[in-house]
Amino acid sequence: MTRRSPKPSSRELGQYRQLERSYQARGWWLLEANFPSVLVVFATPRLKPPAVVFGALLDFTDYDLVPPSVRLVDPFTREPYQASELPTHLRRQVTTPAPAELVIPGLPPGATPMVVQESRIMQWHDEDDMPFLCLPGVREYHAHPAHSGDSWLLHQGGGEGSLHFLLEQLSRYGVEPITGYNVQLVPAITGFAQSGAPA
Repeated sequence: MTRRSPKPSSRELGQYRQLERSYQARGWWLLEANFPSVLVVFATPRLKPPAVVFGALLDFTDYDLVPPSVRLVDPFTREPYQASELPTHLRRQVTTPAPAELVIPGLPPGATPMVVQESRIMQWHDEDDMPFLCLPGVREYHAHPAHSGDSWLLHQGGGEGSLHFLLEQLSRYGVEPITGYNVQLVPAITGFAQSGAPA
């Protein structure tokens, strides 16, 4: 009798468990792993006090014929965030060729000037939409018409779409850039100050 290799889902979870303590130290908490569904909550241990930032619900249905689905969710209710509710947009820097009309003094002949811009990995069309993680290796990315030329088959087996890869991207762009709390103090009149009741 030949022994079957473990399902990709079991393999992914086994690899996670081997590094679980180091992941926890980074603020990754695996709360549920009932494949094909995995729920991971991300916290930022660098803040004082530490903060829970968001949850990620990953769906490995039919993995790896299709890449996993990834949704950012409320870590307490598991409800997917709408675009207007996102605690982070997972921003990253992207280097692109500069517009042709941009003149940069001292640039060598034939060199292409480059510009660095900020883009967001979480994408949506309307504030009421459910945003999706726009990365190769994510089901929503490969299903989107704008990426019809970037087939999952081109990425399959290369690490993209794996549990570790996806968690690493969520942490790198969604949690690690957080450096502190934004505190807004708004003065409000709540009543009159009195010296005491008169006799």
